[in-house]
Amino acid sequence: MAGNLSRLKPGASRTVHLLVAASIWTAVGLMLMLRGAGWLSSVGSLWLMLPAFALGTCKSFLVLDKSAKKGVDRIVRFHDGTCLGGVYSVKTWLLVLLMMTMGFLLRNSSLPKEFLGVFYVTIGWGLFFSSRHAWRTWQRGADNFPDTTTNGNGT
Repeated sequence: MAGNLSRLKPGASRTVHLLVAASIWTAVGLMLMLRGAGWLSSVGSLWLMLPAFALGTCKSFLVLDKSAKKGVDRIVRFHDGTCLGGVYSVKTWLLVLLMMTMGFLLRNSSLPKEFLGVFYVTIGWGLFFSSRHAWRTWQRGADNFPDTTTNGNGT
């Protein structure tokens, strides 16, 4: 039975996993920046995007880069054919759900649009900027991935 079900899993190469991971970080980052910029524009405070970009860059270097590199390293150790849903660990998928819930609560709160705009642009730019790690590894291609036909370290 398990063998029959494995035929249905959306297996993909490590290159595709990297493309998906990089695309998700980029798309979510862009969406958050656009939403935040919209709020800042609606209250005439687009200038607040400058400190938001500075904060987002700090967040990228101090927090998100570590997570992005860890995710990329995890993906390049996959065997080709790993389920596409495995692009992120279960723990990461749960964190994504938590962040989506927090975003919903923030959007529906009475917080000022200036605060929400800065917060969204900061997080969005951090995600967008840190996506460079997955894009760079994807661009280098499978020739630079470790050999997973043995124990993962080429021996």
